[in-house]
Amino acid sequence: MTSSNSTLLMSRVTFGRALRRLRSQVNHFKIAEVASVLGCDVSLISRIETGKRVCSQEHFAKLMDLYEVPAPQRDELAELHAATREQRPPWWSPYSEVISAQYERFLGFEAAASIVHEYQVGILPGLLQTEAYAQAVTGVGFTSLGPDQIDALVEVRGLRQRHCLLETESPLECHYVVTQAALDFQVGGKRTHQEQLEYLLNISTHDSVDLRVVPYGKGEEAAQIAAFRILQFSDEDVPDVAFGESVAGSLTMDDPRDLRRLHRLFRSLTDAALSPDESRDIITHTKNKEV
Repeated sequence: MTSSNSTLLMSRVTFGRALRRLRSQVNHFKIAEVASVLGCDVSLISRIETGKRVCSQEHFAKLMDLYEVPAPQRDELAELHAATREQRPPWWSPYSEVISAQYERFLGFEAAASIVHEYQVGILPGLLQTEAYAQAVTGVGFTSLGPDQIDALVEVRGLRQRHCLLETESPLECHYVVTQAALDFQVGGKRTHQEQLEYLLNISTHDSVDLRVVPYGKGEEAAQIAAFRILQFSDEDVPDVAFGESVAGSLTMDDPRDLRRLHRLFRSLTDAALSPDESRDIITHTKNKEV
């Protein structure tokens, strides 16, 4: 039930989803009823089902009995339950002092995802950024941090690129839509801007990267939409999850209704965008007009 790219977080999410299905769809229990049998708070059951809390061995045994899980399925769930308790430090663990809880949660999902759909309005997707570009946007976005902390976050972004796209046998399938404004904004000065556009031309030919640009002529279809990304997983037991961006920070969305709306929105943005070849042409034009 687990795959080679599963993380501790994803094991917990998968396990929690299986428990929720057993409770609500198979046995038709309410959370309060389960909590009463286990002698715990409703919030504990909810957090276990959403992957935010580890299920103890005692609670696992009681849940299997309560849900009358047959032996073969119980063995599978026991294997997955064991995976939720393994202490396998992820690659980003050395940066725990500068990574927020929300960012760590995102990294866990991204590490286990197989596909990403991302839309950006004013900046370029993190997995496509050069180090200098990342340094510039991180320095502005985290003004309360010191230089060493900003450098650490830039290193994390570079490691994300290596683990998810550049140095892996199973790269993340990346579908990106960005506005033409994101190409025009001069981030980090002229030289950094030029290097970033050149890098975009190169990385956009990667087999796992589909990059499309919404031109200014289609601005009404893109300008009023905030940045977001949707992560999808090869494991059918793991639902899609989305992250929206705003001045208040990142918002995690896993409600099926929100996800359906975001998928429709991304399809509309893709339809408004230029083709990958036309998008590379506009990147080249943007780069050459500054020379």
